[in-house]
Amino acid sequence: MSIIDLIAIFASAIISSMGLGGGGILILYLSLVKNTEQLLAQGTNLLFFIPCAVTALCIYIKNKLIKFKVVFPVILGGFIGVLIGYFLIKYINPIYIKKAFSVMLIISGFISLFNIKKQKNKNIVPLRKV
Repeated sequence: MSIIDLIAIFASAIISSMGLGGGGILILYLSLVKNTEQLLAQGTNLLFFIPCAVTALCIYIKNKLIKFKVVFPVILGGFIGVLIGYFLIKYINPIYIKKAFSVMLIISGFISLFNIKKQKNKNIVPLRKV
């Protein structure tokens, strides 16, 4: 494992703990830099995400930053989506998955960019120190 690998992993973990989609960075790193097949990169990211998510979740719960009434319907929808996606993935060419993931990241980036501009005009409450 190289120092570049460690930097990519560390950056992904930091961004994931903030709920900002650090997995996107890890998947991009694995698929573009390490030439890992897209589905293998996604699977690796899912396994990587579990300890990051559990750690961040414990901190968020401790600081009362989770609305459980909102969480449970989202979990149910995510569970159903994962099952459907898992069965559909067998019928989709990996090239299309890679392109769809790229488009999704670009759209997500634009949405985040424009939301930041909108939020600058509002009174934003700074994050509490953990």
